[in-house]
This record gives sequence, C-alpha cells and structure tokens, in this order.
Amino acid sequence: MQRRKSVAVRVGNVQVGGNALMVVQSMTNTDTADVAGSIQQIAALARAGSELVRVTVNNDAAAKAVPHIVEGLGKQNIRVPIIGDFHYNGHILLTKYPACAEALAKYRINPGNCSIGKKDDENFRTMIEVAVKNQKPVRIGVNWGSLDQQLLTRMMDENARLPESEMKDARDVTMEAMIESALRSAALAEKYGLRRDQIILSAKVSGVQDLVDVYRALAARCDYALHLGLTEAGMGAKGIVASAAGLSILLQEGIGDTIRVSLTPAPNGDRTEEVVVAQQILQSLGIRSFTPQVTACPGCGRTTSTFFQEMAEQIQSYLRKQMPLWKEQCTGVEEMKVAVMGCVVNGPGESKHANLGISLPGTFEEPKAPVYVDGRLMITLKGDNIVPEFIKILDEYVESHYGVRQVEEIAAKA
Repeated sequence: MQRRKSVAVRVGNVQVGGNALMVVQSMTNTDTADVAGSIQQIAALARAGSELVRVTVNNDAAAKAVPHIVEGLGKQNIRVPIIGDFHYNGHILLTKYPACAEALAKYRINPGNCSIGKKDDENFRTMIEVAVKNQKPVRIGVNWGSLDQQLLTRMMDENARLPESEMKDARDVTMEAMIESALRSAALAEKYGLRRDQIILSAKVSGVQDLVDVYRALAARCDYALHLGLTEAGMGAKGIVASAAGLSILLQEGIGDTIRVSLTPAPNGDRTEEVVVAQQILQSLGIRSFTPQVTACPGCGRTTSTFFQEMAEQIQSYLRKQMPLWKEQCTGVEEMKVAVMGCVVNGPGESKHANLGISLPGTFEEPKAPVYVDGRLMITLKGDNIVPEFIKILDEYVESHYGVRQVEEIAAKA
C-alpha cells in the first residue's frame, strides 16, 4: 500500500508520522487524581503494547497528579509518553500547573470546547503558547459531538443561501465544518508559534462511513500527521467490528499515522482490550506485527470435541504471555505463525503453511496429532500430554529460530 506522506511529529520517545511505523495508543478511564490507580492502569496498557497513553486532565486534582504519575511510571522503568486530554479549562490548568504542562509529552485540545464565544481565540492561544514554551506537540482533535457551534451555524447558513441545485445536505456540511475547524485551528496554532512538526490532527465521528469520508477529505487537504479512531465505538463485538471496518479502509489507503480503538469496556472489564484490538487490526492488514498469530478452524460436526478449541486458546494465551520476554530476547518472533487445527480436512494443509502447526484428531479419526515444522512433518503426538509437548516444541523453535544467540551467530557469519 502507498502510505500518505505526513510531517513527522516527536511525542516523547515516539515518532508519529513521517516514515515511522503506525503507532498504537490508548486512554485511561481511571480518575487521574488517583495516582496509584492511574499508574497501575497505564503500566498495564503499556505492557499490552500501547505506545502512547492519554489521561484526562479536567480539574486541579488531576493536573496536580500528572507529574506524580509520570514519576511513578519512571520508577517502574515505564517510559510511555503521557498525553493530557483538555476540554473547557485547559488554558487555566496548563498555566496554573506548570509542572503538569512540563510532565506531559503532548496536549490534546478540542477546538469546539475552548475559546467558545471569544473573539480572538484567547483560550486556544494560551494553550498553544504553553505548548510552545514547553516544546510540546499538540493534537487538535475535532469531534462531531462537540463541534464549534458558531462555525457550524455559519456554514449551515451559507449553505442555505445557495441555489437549491448547489445545496449540500446537513451531513456533508457537518463533515466540511469538522475539516474546516481542524485546518483553521492548525493554521492558528502555527500563527501562535507551534511548528508543523508539532501538530497532529484528528476528526472523530461515530459512524463508519462518516469516518471514511471525513478522513479521506482531511488527508487530501493537508500533510499533518493524522490520528485515526472511531469515537464512541461501543461495547464488545459492535465496537470491535465497527472500529475494524472503518479503520481498515483508511489504513489500506495509506491514511493515518496513529490509531486508537475506543471500546467501552464491560463492567470491571480489561482496559487493555482496546490495545489488543488495535494491534490485531494492524497485524491482520500486514501493516505491523506484534505477536505470533494462531490460525484455528471454527469447528464443525467433524470436531465435536472441544479439545482443539481449548488448545488454541491455551496456545494464544501462552504466546501473549511470553511475548514481553521474547521481545527483549528474540528478534522477529512476532512474525511467527502457528496453526491449531481440529481435523484432517484442512489440518495438515494449514499446518504446512505455518511455521508450526498441529492437526488434532477429529471425530472418529485416529487419536494422533501430527506436528509440522516449517512445512514438514516433525513428529506425531499421542496421549494426554499433547499441549505441553507442543508448547515445548514451540519454545525450542523460538529459541533456535529467533533467539538472541542464533541472531548473533548469523550476523557474525555474515
């Protein structure tokens, strides 16, 4: 795919845009004033693979907590850049708490929720000036749920005065107002001293087709780095499918530099799910690899036993659990493909296409499980220890093919 060219932006130790890899980010749902709770959740998000984490900075207590959160993460050797999300009172908090302004790696500003009713964009200007002083990048994040109403009203009125044949429907005017708000705000930010390589834009909507249309138009009219995401995507399957549907179209067209999947977690649910989903979208499209992938059949009448399902789940969980360790000690292991198949129909074929594959016995099949390594039959497993035996083979494969010593030896010979 042809990647859209964008200006590179440095956010802490992470580059967004330019020739950088697509960046995965997330946001906490803790009370930011709860320093310990926020540190715990940010650490979990970072360990899951979130490369940027955003926190709400909505009041004095939250602003006071930010430096302590960053300090606490540092003590755990977690260096993920922290982004401050500001609405309505950001100009007050950023000036009142300079330690907060300094500790954050980036500010997120919503043009629709600042400088409302002000002639000279005073609040917006104040926030930009703080960013310039501290040399921090800014995401100008437009959201159709909080769009600048003065701008939207003006554009609706202008549209209403057009000849009927030239009038746009309300949806198209709203999309255009979002783009206008983002570009106008970016131009003002540059006027007030922010460089182009310190600006990221987003235009968040909650409909898949709206998302595709607004980002296509925005991408065509600027070279700023773009943050993609479907706002208020929803819970569970709805949120995952809608996010994947919208983001995949844009990513396939080379649009976007960083993504967030905004899932509503179930009560007491795991916030890291949104990180896993974002990674899986990118890996499914072949844009980035994060963890070894498990191919598993859906099951049918030939696979009445749940053994292969349980094994696929165990293998997938094991791979994710091991990945932080492998990431430190191995090179390229995230590209590995593992197949766990449930019967003889496609089992051997899929197993041969994977780096490691096992074809488990289906209903009435002989109780044996052939294991394929790089397309060749290595061994046939039987009995009650198939899972631990296969995991042992998997570990040996990782060590021999991706281990640090193996990589160093290959490099030395070259």
